[in-house]
Amino acid sequence: MMTSTIPIPPPLPSEFLTMGLRRLFLAGLLLPFSFVACAAVTNNDTQPLPTSLPPLSPTASEARVEQAVAGLLSQYHYRRIKLDDALSSAAFDDYLAALDFSRSYFLASDVADFEKYRTKLDDDLRNGRLGAAFEIYNRYQQRLLERTQHAREVLSHPFDFSVRESIELDRKKAPWATTTAELDEIWRKRLKHETLNLMLAGKDETAARETLRRRYEGRLRRAGQAEPEDVFQAYMNAITGVFDPHTSYLSPRSSENFNIQMRLSLEGIGAVLRLEDEETVVVELVPGGPADMSKLIKPKDRIVAVGQGDDSAMTDVVGWRLDDVVDLIRGQRGSVVRLQVVPAADPPGSAGALVRLVRNKIQLEEQAAKSQIKTFMRDGVEQHIGVITIPTFYIDFAAAQRGDADYRSTTRDVRRLLHELEQQKVDGVVIDLRQNGGGSLQEAVELTGLFITEGPVVQVRDSKGKVQLENDPDPDLVYGGPLAVLTDRFSASASEIFAGAIQDYGRGLIIGEPTFGKGTVQTLIELGRFLPQIKDKLGQLKLTIAKFYRVNGSSTQHRGVHPDIGFPVAFGEDEVGEGAQEHAMPWDEIAATRYKLFGHVNDMVPELMNLHDSRVAHDQAYQDLKQDLEYARELRKRTRVSLLESERRAEHDAARARLKSRAGRAQLDGDSDGGEDTPRKDGPDPFLDEATRVLGDFVALRGSGR
Repeated sequence: MMTSTIPIPPPLPSEFLTMGLRRLFLAGLLLPFSFVACAAVTNNDTQPLPTSLPPLSPTASEARVEQAVAGLLSQYHYRRIKLDDALSSAAFDDYLAALDFSRSYFLASDVADFEKYRTKLDDDLRNGRLGAAFEIYNRYQQRLLERTQHAREVLSHPFDFSVRESIELDRKKAPWATTTAELDEIWRKRLKHETLNLMLAGKDETAARETLRRRYEGRLRRAGQAEPEDVFQAYMNAITGVFDPHTSYLSPRSSENFNIQMRLSLEGIGAVLRLEDEETVVVELVPGGPADMSKLIKPKDRIVAVGQGDDSAMTDVVGWRLDDVVDLIRGQRGSVVRLQVVPAADPPGSAGALVRLVRNKIQLEEQAAKSQIKTFMRDGVEQHIGVITIPTFYIDFAAAQRGDADYRSTTRDVRRLLHELEQQKVDGVVIDLRQNGGGSLQEAVELTGLFITEGPVVQVRDSKGKVQLENDPDPDLVYGGPLAVLTDRFSASASEIFAGAIQDYGRGLIIGEPTFGKGTVQTLIELGRFLPQIKDKLGQLKLTIAKFYRVNGSSTQHRGVHPDIGFPVAFGEDEVGEGAQEHAMPWDEIAATRYKLFGHVNDMVPELMNLHDSRVAHDQAYQDLKQDLEYARELRKRTRVSLLESERRAEHDAARARLKSRAGRAQLDGDSDGGEDTPRKDGPDPFLDEATRVLGDFVALRGSGR
């Protein structure tokens, strides 16, 4: 469509466009709408319930920011997507989905009214027009008010749970309701389902309906507190998300949350959170934080309620805005926060568990790499395999810049641990990168250098096609013995750079699950730098500017690193990973760079796989875990559930009995060689045990000359 010329922002400062990756870039798992929960918001249950929601309008500065963001996206994003009708149509759909993901508020007639904007949002971007965005949002607010009023009426009466009927939970692609009566029926089943879930979690029906009444009234009160900044962020992220899922606009308030995440400077629980389908979901645990140290919270778990101190009432946070949940979880260092956490593997209706945490700053010492030795018999011979667990790729930048000779970093700590393990004459070393979401690129490169003599580690290609090599800076080979790297679906970014290089050089085996698949580089841009005449805070743009490529030319983006010896997966590619996100940038490849193979471990993979399959077929702990993961995946695939109470209780009791049958097993791993039991997040760790045995097979085969 023909439009006026887009304003061109000033050129990006050189630090944004020159990579500077060796010192500045954090190759972490940074997801849009994710904040670290590190003064509690006031409980607003006593405030009057709004009877109307006044329409919101954009500010003059937001119109200018919209144009600046449009210019930055079109000129500097890696993909160079045109601001055209195709982008407008995709952003239109994403904006509606962001507001009404379950298609439970808008009517088909509302969506028909909005269709006139489907191919005009690109024009609006260029011209700084936000009328369509705010019109759609204000209509959503109107429907939210109507639905809340209807929900209160429905919840004032008991449900009949003896009726055989069911509900479809996944409505993301369902037709929009054509009448209010049709929408009422959708809501009747929704509220009945939510009531039944709370009953299965231990509440009686009256208490369950009262909880839901407060939940929906609280949602309406929070909607009444919405500001133009909230609308603008939601709309702009519908635009930026079309470019890729890691490009996002951060409002001034969200910018502060993001900066807290990067600094780890505000006391909290150390968990990166994201809003998914009206629930607060744990994306990543910050190593060394209270949540990580508790061993009771894992990625994909859901936080459904928050309580302050040991005695206050729990506040239901389902349906809350993410930043409000984060505010509720943050607090003073040393204070107590209680979370009602529903594990990802638990069946629908599970009450979850109450987790008590003491807020604290993240301690570098708790993030540090740690080692242990696993000892087992193989063909009558005792084998000793060292294990180094790396929770994140860290470096104490401040200490390094001060010139401290003994500053902490992943590479320095692992170098020391390798020397210690070699002194104890281990037969091989496993590097455990499970749930390592990334960190410092510099550390990923230097860590790789401990295991090779020289050569490139990763290629970085910018939007203009320029490729920069990141090379091993140290010619010394610190450890040249048998090596394996253990990964899972949450091993991301810097972890994938390290694992990919080890695999490409033939330096070691990759064991476990395919990795996340985040192979893109982001920079954070202060928008105020481009609009200096506006004195208000304008927020930031997180912009994708480059991609990572392995030395063999293959991108880590989307595909991740695939293991040589695969283990059962906890989450499918459609659940966790880059491929599970809308508009993810595709995998591609560039020319391989020159590098020298260190070894030929691939030659042994078929025989190692046979030995692995034969062994785990008789390993009860491994088979139990495999079955549990398969069972959990099947539960998550269920999108239609019964509303018949007797049937749901039978399913619920069966699921709980299955989980209980797995309980009571050893919660400590006594195989380590350090004389003390090592705590495990999930008790025994069959996958780590098997990874060490696979490396033991490799040692034996290599020793036999096969």
